[in-house]
Amino acid sequence: MGSVVNFARVIGDSLTNLVSRMGTERDKAAHTFYGMPLLSDEQIINAYRGAWLPRKIVDIPALDSCRNWRNWQAGDRQIEKIEAEEKRLNLRGKVLEARIKARLLGGAGILIGTGEQEMMLPLDVERIGRGGVQYLTVFTRKHLAAGEIDRDPGSEFYGRPSYYRVSARDGRTIDVHPSRLAIFQGNSTGDEDLAFHQGWGDSVLVSVLDAIKNADSTAANIASLVFEAKVDIIRLPNFMASLGDETYKRKILERYTLANTAKGINGTLLLDKEEEYESKSASFATLPDILDRFLTIVSGAADIPATRLLGQSPAGLNSTGEADLRNYYDRISAMQEIEMTPALYRLDEALICSALGSRDPSIYYSWAPLWQMTDKERAEIFKTKADAARAIAGSGGMSPELIPIEALSDGLVNALVEDGSLPGLEKAIEEYGRLSEQEEDEDEAVAAVVPEG
Repeated sequence: MGSVVNFARVIGDSLTNLVSRMGTERDKAAHTFYGMPLLSDEQIINAYRGAWLPRKIVDIPALDSCRNWRNWQAGDRQIEKIEAEEKRLNLRGKVLEARIKARLLGGAGILIGTGEQEMMLPLDVERIGRGGVQYLTVFTRKHLAAGEIDRDPGSEFYGRPSYYRVSARDGRTIDVHPSRLAIFQGNSTGDEDLAFHQGWGDSVLVSVLDAIKNADSTAANIASLVFEAKVDIIRLPNFMASLGDETYKRKILERYTLANTAKGINGTLLLDKEEEYESKSASFATLPDILDRFLTIVSGAADIPATRLLGQSPAGLNSTGEADLRNYYDRISAMQEIEMTPALYRLDEALICSALGSRDPSIYYSWAPLWQMTDKERAEIFKTKADAARAIAGSGGMSPELIPIEALSDGLVNALVEDGSLPGLEKAIEEYGRLSEQEEDEDEAVAAVVPEG
């Protein structure tokens, strides 16, 4: 038993086979390791500008996260003012720009410009009046240097930079308190102490660039093979023996230059009777499958379905790609809630105060869903809700109502307003009132109780 323990200590406590050298130092995979991924800003920008896959991998999730934007929950006039303030500040465009730059370079921030001179003081949202947010400026991590990391456990900014330093045009630097910035990070580095840029994440291209290179190289090699798809072979008598004669070499070049010219003009190849001609074509039957495999790897590495990344039809019998898109949209929705909502918290608070002059605590928003139902699906859902409401309301006699009709009416109105099934319903309810607010007519009540005849 002791020999087995010693063997495990020496060789390693894992699956080992001395005959095949698996698990030993002679194993071919024994010296495989992962090094520090280094990718300069120049390489990142060159890949983004010069290749379509890196650009789409960076842009698509950022665009999808801002595509349908948000639904504000407030009064009609309040929503109009908030949306007008968003348009004035181009908030949607600024967030999209920051998201793209954060994914590309590892981080970006939006400066909330209120006109205050002392930028190192925390932003006091309650002091922002109507029109108080004057501008929004997007900075990449290259122009927004992270300061000393806050190590105070009692600080809300623990583990994050205690300030950011903005580079001005004239060479000056301005220190900005983190509460005045909406910070968007790239991919997580896993360990902040090993981060290449302190206070920032990695570019999303760092982890997928090898897969992109393999796909691009495969596509380029296939493209070069197209020029070798057809090769003409001509056999000449005593060809090698005659190459020592310079006159022969000159004449043979002139001869086949003339032959190729004639072939290019009218498709006729002139040959001597003793010469043999043969044409061979390369087979491309399996190359599309190989390229598709590499592109599938890129799609998996980028966590974007091939139907969205490549714009191709779903593969497989009866496959619609709907499940892949739903999973992808769920990921984008989670990204909006977990990453974007906290990053935009102070900016949204400042936006509401700038639009309305004060903060109404009842105002909130939700991200608009990316998955859009068809008209047929909406009609089916509406019919299902209506049938369910009728069943709950009952029809009298053996089918009594399960809940009071007034409560059912109020709940159904709220559901139809929230999902947008009946546009204009909310305004009509305000004009005519809810069922619970209406007084029952005595004649109608008697008619409902006493049957006719």
